[in-house]
Amino acid sequence: MGLFSNILNRFKGQKVDWDDLEETLVTGDLGIRLTTEIVDKLQSRKGKVDAEMVAEACREEIVEILADEADPIPPPRSDGKPTVILVAGVNGVGKTTSVAKLAYFLKKRGHSVVLAAADTFRAAAIEQLSIWAERIDVPLVKTQYEGDPSAVCFDAHQKAIATGADYLICDTAGRLHTRHNLMEELKKIQRTIAKQDETAPHERWIVVDATTGSNAHSQAKEFNKALDLTGTIVTKLDGSGKGGSVVAIKHDLGIPARFIGTGEKEGDFEAFDSAKFVDLSLIHI
Repeated sequence: MGLFSNILNRFKGQKVDWDDLEETLVTGDLGIRLTTEIVDKLQSRKGKVDAEMVAEACREEIVEILADEADPIPPPRSDGKPTVILVAGVNGVGKTTSVAKLAYFLKKRGHSVVLAAADTFRAAAIEQLSIWAERIDVPLVKTQYEGDPSAVCFDAHQKAIATGADYLICDTAGRLHTRHNLMEELKKIQRTIAKQDETAPHERWIVVDATTGSNAHSQAKEFNKALDLTGTIVTKLDGSGKGGSVVAIKHDLGIPARFIGTGEKEGDFEAFDSAKFVDLSLIHI
């Protein structure tokens, strides 16, 4: 059941209990800050506040937070150099698959793409991205298991520049956001890429799993400290995820959702649409 449906069912025909409403919003993964703001606004209204008013107020607030007219991805650069997208996240969120889907999304729109298999700590990740690259016919730069991920990104960047590719997508190793040394490695990858283009990487995205709730917010917060994130890719919205963490990440950290993954196939990937997300993910799930 979605957040709005839950509110309507919980408070329909009865007085809104503010403590109960706070709990409902927090458990919907909207976070403490946004929950407090919504409740404060509702409490400031004169007259009776019913379930329909609460649901509509929440919807309006969420749509306003998620509204972002920017394209999900920047257009190819006019100087002929590749736009570099660095993709990070914890283990098990579907990061490597999302990287492949993103490459397929761009290729379908006529863009040239190079992939960098910089997840060298997991041999299966290199093999996985190699299979994807062959399937979608996109060039891949890789090294051996436990190779230097920064070197892979550097070589891939060189190839992207030399071939005139529009985009370079770097798949980094999944890592716990609490491991300082691994977060520092991400900074090293950034510095290495910048040696050939001081403006790169141009996009720094985290992949989050919608089913993990508030943990996704915690992950985004820590990765943001290391990478200054510019976007999120949200996976597993076809499962039981409530999706509220997407709202909290944008509200608290200012990091917009760029794409959503909805399945296992390369085409199960689409640009984030805030109105559609609110209606489908927060009402019907």
